[in-house]
Parts: sequence; C-alpha cells; structure tokens
Amino acid sequence: MAGARPVTLVLRDVSRVFTTEKGETIEALSRISLEIRDQEFICILGPSGCGKTTILRIIAGLETATSGTISVNGIAVTKPGSGMAMIFQEYSLYPWRNVQDNVTLGLELKGMKKPEREEHARKFLELVGLKGFEHSFPYELSGGMRQRVAVARALAIDPSILLMDEPFGALDAQTRNRMQHELLDIWRKTKKTILFVTHSVDEAVFLADRIVVLTRRPGTIREIITVPQERPRERTSEQFVQIRRHLLDMINEESAASSKV
Repeated sequence: MAGARPVTLVLRDVSRVFTTEKGETIEALSRISLEIRDQEFICILGPSGCGKTTILRIIAGLETATSGTISVNGIAVTKPGSGMAMIFQEYSLYPWRNVQDNVTLGLELKGMKKPEREEHARKFLELVGLKGFEHSFPYELSGGMRQRVAVARALAIDPSILLMDEPFGALDAQTRNRMQHELLDIWRKTKKTILFVTHSVDEAVFLADRIVVLTRRPGTIREIITVPQERPRERTSEQFVQIRRHLLDMINEESAASSKV
C-alpha cells in the first residue's frame, strides 16, 4: 500500500506570482500543499493554464516559488538536482548525438568514464525496449521511440523522482496507449516516484495511484482522488468510467468558469 511507504516529497503552501513585461501581476498558483509517498504514481490534472507545468518546474528547481516550501526527504529544494529528473513533451534530444550518447549525457556531465556510462546506457535502453538502436540518431526514430530515449536518459542518472510534463501529448492515440503500458512496466521495475502532468482524464485514471485535480488559475487543489483499481486497468469497467466521468465533470466546471472570467 502507498500509505505504508514514507513521504518523500512535500509541498507546503506553494504559490507562484508572475509579473508580465507590461507590469501586470498574474497569480499562477495559490497555496498548493501536497505530500507524495515513495514509489507513488501521481497524475496532475486540470484545465489549460491552471499551473500544472509550473508546479513541476518549481519542484524540479527550474523556477522559484513566490512563497511556500518544497522538500525532498526533508531537504529543501533550492536548485535543480535533489534526486529528480524531468521529461518533457518535446523529447529534448540532441540531434547530433546518437541514441546511446543522448542517454549518457547526464552521466558524462557527472564525470563517469566512457565504458561505464555506455554500459549504463545499454542497460536502460534495453529496459525501454530500444536494444539495438544505440547508434541510431533521433531523426531515424518514431515519436514513441524518441520519448523512450528521453525516459532512458532520465533513468540513467538514477533519480528517486521522475517529473513528466505531458510526455505522450504529441503521440498518436495508439502509440500513446502503448507508451502508457510501457511506462507502468518501467515504473514497476524501477520503483521510482512519478509525478505526471496530463490533459487527458483517461490517461490519468489509467496510470495514477492518486489524481490531483487543480482549479482554474490561480491553480489550487480542488480534489485529490485515489484510484482503487488494481493494475492492469480495464478502461471500460464501471469503476473506471465512474471515476473518469467525475473528473470530466470537474474539469468542465473549471473550464466553464474560466471562460466567464
């Protein structure tokens, strides 16, 4: 049970205010508090512009909260690192580096010797189903394969927490479903804690232990839903459909309220 595992990531009253070039103040997030346990799979869901990506960037240390605190295993997050890796929708692969060299980039920056980092790369490429593609270049791969390279690169530095910002959003429906199954398999094998931002209600219900639903901007936590179904989940089951409908109702309410502001 997730509840029996220790809390690893804590957000306390996290808010974020931006100032535009015109001097206008925009409150993106307001007093977000959340505790995430070791090895949990958390999905963050909400209407467009509610601050989902901003939360991940603050957790990753890529942005600074205007107020509030974030800690990992009791240590405050003040800069990138802290045992976390972030995976973006755009893959962020270097086109001039082959698959193996993209995966070993973080290890190279850490000063790991070439034979050791190449061994690491082969291990994680096999894990994500890309054994034999070590010397291919990104332009030779499909979108799903490029995203697997990004996952392998993140796993290679052995983070305790994976932050995933709509990683399957650019994929076609068939590839996206396949990648969801593969991600769950990788999660079971690596025992990582995952925070996964998505616009897809179906994806959130299929993947998550808990789903954090945000309100329209400024983003606050409207509800946290525990998904009780065992995996693998059947998308047409009564329980799955009920949870999906409840989430859709909330997202639609928030989106409708945003359009009236």
